[in-house]
Amino acid sequence: MVSPLHPDEGALLILDQRALPAHERWLRCTTVEEVAEAIETLAVRGAPAIGVAAAYGAALAPPERFEQALERLGRTRPTAINLHWALDRMREAGPERALATAQRIHEREAAATRLIAEHGAELVTGPARLITHCNAGALAATGVGTALGVVRAAHAAGRVREVWVPETRPLLQGARLTAWELAQDGIPHRVVTDSSAGLLLSRGLVDAAVVGADRIAANGDVANKIGTYPLAALAARHGVPFYVAAPSSTIDPQIATGADIPIEERSGAELDPPTGSPAANWAFDVTPHELVTAIITEQGVHRPPYAF
Repeated sequence: MVSPLHPDEGALLILDQRALPAHERWLRCTTVEEVAEAIETLAVRGAPAIGVAAAYGAALAPPERFEQALERLGRTRPTAINLHWALDRMREAGPERALATAQRIHEREAAATRLIAEHGAELVTGPARLITHCNAGALAATGVGTALGVVRAAHAAGRVREVWVPETRPLLQGARLTAWELAQDGIPHRVVTDSSAGLLLSRGLVDAAVVGADRIAANGDVANKIGTYPLAALAARHGVPFYVAAPSSTIDPQIATGADIPIEERSGAELDPPTGSPAANWAFDVTPHELVTAIITEQGVHRPPYAF
């Protein structure tokens, strides 16, 4: 596993996920604006990792510009609540304790993934064929990852036969990042198109689905990468458990239901449409809580009815 973030004497080193898997390129960010741009342009991605990066970014600000730094970083991505959770803790700490607080947030999120992995692995009875969506590994969450942390722990226990990895269009986080992480760990996997999920489930080739999350509402509705909702619906149709793995920092108790979660719409250029054709590019969708078999956090396995 590789850690995507490293503080380094007045700078934050960010593993540029836009270059993976072909190149391992590190960005040295020394200003708040550089960290904000890295978040906005997806050099760093994944809700927990975004929160950690934002915390370190705020710590780079001069004390007199600390509040402006928090506001700038808070505008980078609207859906992932971990970003705002981390910035709220930085605001409470103030500029004098900023770096120490960022380091504690980093350590807390990494430790949470280890517990998530332990709790989640107990739900996998092997040899299992798992399916995930997007990237929820070490790159996205620090530590061992959330959904991939569960996969890693279950594989170490001899319970994983194979992992299906949907490409995750349009930016291919599954094909580029999840597959890369699984290959590094020697976990058997195959990359498939996003639209293969129905075929795989209908043929009985999936025993469980496990995904990450960018925000979880108080009632258990889950915002995650676009395409998660169809996967959850297909899993329910075929009687396959659908698990969500995320740290408690991803839960937003101020949001009653998923209908209130802001959904980021990114540039249509990411879809590479033909000249003259407009495009709509929503980055996330919301899976209703009734389709979620269990939500796994560092605190344990939560089952319906959800009341966070």
